[in-house]
Amino acid sequence: MNLDLDRVPGTLGEIARRRLVEIQAGERPTRWYYGERRLSFFEAMKMDNLSLVAEIKRKSPSMGVIRDLDAVGTAQSYQQGGARAISVLTEYQAFGGEAEDLVTVAEVVSLPLLRKDFVVHPSQIEESVYLGASAVLLIAAVLGEQLSIFLETARATGLDALVEVHSAVELELALEMGARVIGVNNRDLTSLRVDLEVAPRLGRLARHRGFSGALVAESGYCRPEELKVLQSLFDGVLVGTSLASEASPALAVRRLLQD
Repeated sequence: MNLDLDRVPGTLGEIARRRLVEIQAGERPTRWYYGERRLSFFEAMKMDNLSLVAEIKRKSPSMGVIRDLDAVGTAQSYQQGGARAISVLTEYQAFGGEAEDLVTVAEVVSLPLLRKDFVVHPSQIEESVYLGASAVLLIAAVLGEQLSIFLETARATGLDALVEVHSAVELELALEMGARVIGVNNRDLTSLRVDLEVAPRLGRLARHRGFSGALVAESGYCRPEELKVLQSLFDGVLVGTSLASEASPALAVRRLLQD
């Protein structure tokens, strides 16, 4: 594998390169999940109406500290509120997450879990199975043409892969590589700016290109009316900051999903 991370600009490149150094240095989780496998992430996204992926997120490069939330309590609250999947940040320095957060969440909820991290080595996918994940995040801007290797690894381990794109070029790459779940990120991971027009535009392009898999809109969603434009085009929406900052995550989920 020859993954050139020097070509990845901005904050995204910085985090991806740091993650690779940590992995090469032998950083590994200290706890594993020994429970049963759960509903697939893909199946959860393909349920009727828009599926909410609620994210456990303590901080971010764009917002700084959001809230020092408890992963277990927040996950349980998300499930009670009606989320259909949970995204768990497992990158520490920029997002305040830990791999062990995924294990503890897997032990207390039955929903599919997305491991949200900067995957730069196939070993991260393999270890995600033992952390209790149902899916892993693969960022097209980071992996480039090597995306196919990571997709093959995910398929071999039985995990779904949410392939994240932000541009038409990245979308074409995801389609060419046979991605089954595509996440369209409204946030430019170089500038960190959010444009809610990105997801609808690329979502329409994906469907026009014949994509029949699961489409997930990501970043910047705070209000129920913002989700209405995603209906009939997207299968799911991933919401992080606006939910993680709430004192009552269950109530926040219900409010966001109200008709």
